[in-house]
Amino acid sequence: MSAAGSGGSADALLEVRDLEVEYVRGTGAVRVLDGVTLTISPGESLGVVGESGVGKTVLVRAILGLLDPPWRVVRGTVSYRGLNLLAQPEAALQQLRGKEIALTTHEPRKHLNPVATIGDQMARVVQAHRRASRTEARASAIELLRLVGIPDPELRLLAYPHELSGGMCQRVVIAMALAHSPKLLMGDEPTAGLDVTISLQILDLMRDLVRDFHSSLLLVSRDLGVVAHYCQRVAVMYAGQIVEVADVPTFFTGAIHPYSRRLLRAAAAATTDRRGPLSSVGSRAERGGAGCPYAPRCPLCLERCIREAPSLDPIGPARWVRCFRHGEIAAGLQEVP
Repeated sequence: MSAAGSGGSADALLEVRDLEVEYVRGTGAVRVLDGVTLTISPGESLGVVGESGVGKTVLVRAILGLLDPPWRVVRGTVSYRGLNLLAQPEAALQQLRGKEIALTTHEPRKHLNPVATIGDQMARVVQAHRRASRTEARASAIELLRLVGIPDPELRLLAYPHELSGGMCQRVVIAMALAHSPKLLMGDEPTAGLDVTISLQILDLMRDLVRDFHSSLLLVSRDLGVVAHYCQRVAVMYAGQIVEVADVPTFFTGAIHPYSRRLLRAAAAATTDRRGPLSSVGSRAERGGAGCPYAPRCPLCLERCIREAPSLDPIGPARWVRCFRHGEIAAGLQEVP
């Protein structure tokens, strides 16, 4: 796949190219990310979707340089504004994290110190990347809490994390992430475990703040409905690879890769049958062999698919698919059972 493969690199804010990550264990190394390439432009929102275990969280952590042994980056580049993050020392990455690139996850309490007040923790975040007195940091913290819709922010500064609900803790983490107006906000299943009403409020908040701060959004989710509503483009992951990239309207009206189509059908079944997201696509993806990793589960598998791995090929404006039979599927000559 070319540098422009996921949306063009000329004006890219973030560009991941040929990223390969392994998990080293006693019996050998397991390839978790296998040549991932994608880009995000300034002001753009990209959703990364796929089942649990396909490598979405590993991708986010690799971008931020947060993978420690037994994880290792084998090859590839992660460029932020032209700077290869994988070649930077930890001190330089610490200056970028929180200031230029911020992360929210589905476990906000893990980001909060249980024995420190919200005010103390937010003050440290504010002071991490700019000179500010204690009074100035507190004033900024109050404004940030107000910005994310927390009532009585002056009182919340005195609270400890255990005194706040899960949704409130998530808002606090988002407030911390926005303390320095980052240009890229990454959300790794940021609303998992929250009820539907709170989830929608959090997602609406992230979308509005990204727009108001003129930032970009990388949203990792297993919920295609969330991506359809909050993202402009979608990248589908399977077994550590990007298998399809398209703008949201094109993807939801004409997904091509057999895995993408099964995801859409599973999402529809989840809505009708009240099951969890992506519940009917099968077991956890495992990468192995020389051929297409989806071949063992693909109803359109050819002998070639077992022997040879397809590349992520451009098939139209800002559109890419990793499948030998994409032409037949797009033309309606093959239907995915």
